[in-house]
Parts: sequence; C-alpha cells; structure tokens
Amino acid sequence: MRSRNSTPVGALHPILFFAGVYVVVLFFSIFICSTIFYSCNASKADMADKSEQKAPVKESRSSATSIAAVQ
Repeated sequence: MRSRNSTPVGALHPILFFAGVYVVVLFFSIFICSTIFYSCNASKADMADKSEQKAPVKESRSSATSIAAVQ
C-alpha cells in the first residue's frame, strides 16, 4: 500500500475558510446594525447640536483662507 503524504489540514480548508468568512461578516453586521440603531435612536436635540457645530467650523475655514489670500 502507498503511504499518505497529505496533511489533514488540507481537508479542513473549506471549513476554515467559511469560519473565517462568518467571523468577518459577523463583525461587519454588528458594526452596521449598531450604526443604524444609534442613528434611529438619536434625539433631535443631538442632531441639532451637531448641525450647529458644523456651520461655524466651515465659516472659520473659509474666512481663514480668505484672510491668507488677502495677505
């Protein structure tokens, strides 16, 4: 009889591959679902605060570049 030279890990390759894919998909699904959850449960006051904070930052950048361009 001929001896076997192949390793038993080769037979586990499909199982290990799908286990790895499962872990990656699980990680991304938790990230996506938590993002959707927190965006749906955000209060309107929080969203108003964020939009008010963004507006002055854009104005200060444009004014800073216009001041730099004038000098």
